[in-house]
Amino acid sequence: MSQQISKNKFVQFTYRIHNEATGEVVEQVDMPISYVHGADSGMFEKIEAALEGCTAGDEVKVLLSPEEGFGEPDPGMMFTDDIANVPEQYHQIGAEVEFQNDAGDVKTFIVSKIEDGKLTVDGNHPLAGKTIVFTVNVVDVRDATQQEIAEGRPSGQMLH
Repeated sequence: MSQQISKNKFVQFTYRIHNEATGEVVEQVDMPISYVHGADSGMFEKIEAALEGCTAGDEVKVLLSPEEGFGEPDPGMMFTDDIANVPEQYHQIGAEVEFQNDAGDVKTFIVSKIEDGKLTVDGNHPLAGKTIVFTVNVVDVRDATQQEIAEGRPSGQMLH
């Protein structure tokens, strides 16, 4: 009998994210990823709650509002400049630009708009402001090791 997801269980899963408004698949992960259930893993609370009690082979669909998911867009994370001030390799929608702040933190911004000689980059998550549907497929459930419980993540997995 397969184990049920509960606190301190190692859980492996795959997932798809759909834009609720358009039905478009915006992200799909087919290589299983894992977390320790109930260990402050960074998993969205609503998804973790929906997975409680599931077993390997179960599929769960969870609707997340912007507040429950990636938040609302922050206008302070959007910057516009004259296109002439921006290197030519970034003169296309979707181009990624990395900026580093004074503390050495690096953040990726995406070119989101080019019009009237101006170029806008956006550092918000691409799904900010969108209602999304997570479809989670449980691949495996087992007892987490003491090390995994202590670290709050599967052994050998780096924090993002």
